Amino acid sequence: MPAAALTGALLLAGCSGTADTEPPGSTSAKMNPSPAATPTWAPVTGTPQVIPAVRSFRRAEGRGWRPSSGARVVVPAGEKSNVADEAQRLAKELGGMSVVYGDQTVRPGDIEVKLSGKNGAGQPDNVPVQSTADEAYTLTASGTRLTLTAPTDAGIFYGTRTVKQAVRAAGGLPEGTIEDRPDRPQRGMSLDNARKPYTADWIEARLREIADLKLNQFQLHFSDDQGFRIQSDTHPEVVSADHLTKAQVRQIIALARGLHISVVPELDSPGHLGAVLDHYPDLRLRNAQGRVIPGAIDISNPKAAPLIDSLLKEMSELFTNPKGAPAYWHLGGDEYQALMSSSPSTSYPQLAKAARAKYGSGGTVEDLTTGWLNDRQKTVEAKGKNRIEAWNDGFFASPRVSADKNRMVDYWTGKEIGKRPPEAFLREGRNVMNFNDEYLYYVLGEPNQFTYPTGQRIYQSWTPMVIRGTGPVAVPASMTGPNRIPGARFAIWSDRAQAQTQQQVAAGIRLPLAALAQKTWDPRTPALSWTQFQALANRV
Repeated sequence: MPAAALTGALLLAGCSGTADTEPPGSTSAKMNPSPAATPTWAPVTGTPQVIPAVRSFRRAEGRGWRPSSGARVVVPAGEKSNVADEAQRLAKELGGMSVVYGDQTVRPGDIEVKLSGKNGAGQPDNVPVQSTADEAYTLTASGTRLTLTAPTDAGIFYGTRTVKQAVRAAGGLPEGTIEDRPDRPQRGMSLDNARKPYTADWIEARLREIADLKLNQFQLHFSDDQGFRIQSDTHPEVVSADHLTKAQVRQIIALARGLHISVVPELDSPGHLGAVLDHYPDLRLRNAQGRVIPGAIDISNPKAAPLIDSLLKEMSELFTNPKGAPAYWHLGGDEYQALMSSSPSTSYPQLAKAARAKYGSGGTVEDLTTGWLNDRQKTVEAKGKNRIEAWNDGFFASPRVSADKNRMVDYWTGKEIGKRPPEAFLREGRNVMNFNDEYLYYVLGEPNQFTYPTGQRIYQSWTPMVIRGTGPVAVPASMTGPNRIPGARFAIWSDRAQAQTQQQVAAGIRLPLAALAQKTWDPRTPALSWTQFQALANRV
């Protein structure tokens, strides 16, 4: 429902007696509340109508809560509290309710927003969460009042998303108490902005969309063979004509943080570097016959690491994180062509030679590549990044060197010959993020037997435990919980950039994102049929 329609909902709900005369949208620091009549409206029936569905709802007798004329959003903690921005956003979304601060008497029709513990009140504003407990919230509709409590401002934000959606879907919330929290701590979307440039406005619209679905991560793949899409001051020569400026990136980061979304930057190496290597031809990887391997950097060349580290350092400084908060970085690591050869040491003798020089006579090209990613991880960690990820085909069972133990496996492919199954990573103690390309890969133009994923298929057949193919991982339940499989991201890849417009992409991913949100928030079989879920998604 657009804002104008929500304003209409405010007026239609009405009040008996004299309405509050405070103008919509006004704010005040401390006010003496005037007596307000109890609003009257048709009872809100059924269960809360939101996506993702709430985990628990205890019904009570009463008319529920609807937006009404003169109703306010009350923030007892005051205008400088870290929940003030959530209250202001909700008031605006509900058509221009007034926001009042300080020790207020909550009147009929009001929404009270407050933290439920001391820890949240002491946190800076919009700090990324550390666990699903930080994202929990409680909503109680009782006696025409609505009370929203949570341990952190992130939980308050998700509660406001429930209110917004419930008003759009059913006009309000039924009488009773919602207790809600996510199942998986990491839930999000990944965008390939390298092969196809997306505008800052489009990206910001998607951030608002996924935030309303209570998704909390946005991965940005900004460099590939087809483009390097962020302004660089250290290496301006590698930047594509159509790119995001640093000011635009900072604005995207700020918006994401305000929506409780963590940004996960990805600068892929040692493959997918074509746009950079176009300007450094001497660093291109060549095989034994001298043929250039597109997109691959020669990691045996002593000039390769300084170039990539320079870009990593600059981009790490651009993608800032609050002190002490999770600071994500994605190293890429996928599809390095040297390791897709049947005999890497024969096809790329310079890599084999460098591996032996570094790791002894038994050193392999796998060792050299693993060492490359370990070194790149040290580079970004020195810039404060502490949540490091790489694609699953960037992890190797190397005899001499192992991938850093703190690097998370982003599992996307099980189709390539010889790739290790997700069970292998879980059994060796690694955490595995679900990017299952069978369900979660939206590849423009549908190359290489990819087909556009549907919300229905995700909703009916996928869970976070289905990491590879169509069946759940075959490991003990102790290895499949949120602490080991933290969640999933839905990935948009722009392989055939012209196959869809930005508007078509937005339309195509809408229902899959909604389905992903449902299946990562609540581990139970959904109560709604797909037809009902789709109809609800169209309303909210």
